Amino acid sequence: MSTLRIERPDDDAKLTDWQYVHNHIIPTDPLSLDDVRERVQRNHLEVAYLGEVLVGCTTVRPPTDDTATATVIARVLPAHRRRGFGEELYGRGLDTAWELGAKVIETIVLASNVDGLRFAEKHGFVEFERYVLPGSSIPWITLRRS
Repeated sequence: MSTLRIERPDDDAKLTDWQYVHNHIIPTDPLSLDDVRERVQRNHLEVAYLGEVLVGCTTVRPPTDDTATATVIARVLPAHRRRGFGEELYGRGLDTAWELGAKVIETIVLASNVDGLRFAEKHGFVEFERYVLPGSSIPWITLRRS
């Protein structure tokens, strides 16, 4: 497997790369660059490259409640799936969540993302909640690690 270069997005170019991956995988909830700028202030975001080629991104929402639940999301563009990149991104996100004090790990996957659901279930996640955002017809699935 080739080595990924994983970076925190610290400029508009990297934030735009993170935005591209998010919007490609989550077309039902596109984010503006301003939305991403706001997210990077409250969440731990990373972007992944193979050489100079954008491969994926991660989001870790730190634990904020009494249950110390963190959300770890790893996204890999379809052309780069099934090469171990999701494993690497997910592992980094999980390590970050534990370092931030998480005791419970959740992830959120758009129901139409069959690959994402399969990946989550393979890693011990089970469906915890399902909801539909206003104006959308595709449910979001919150999964919790068992």
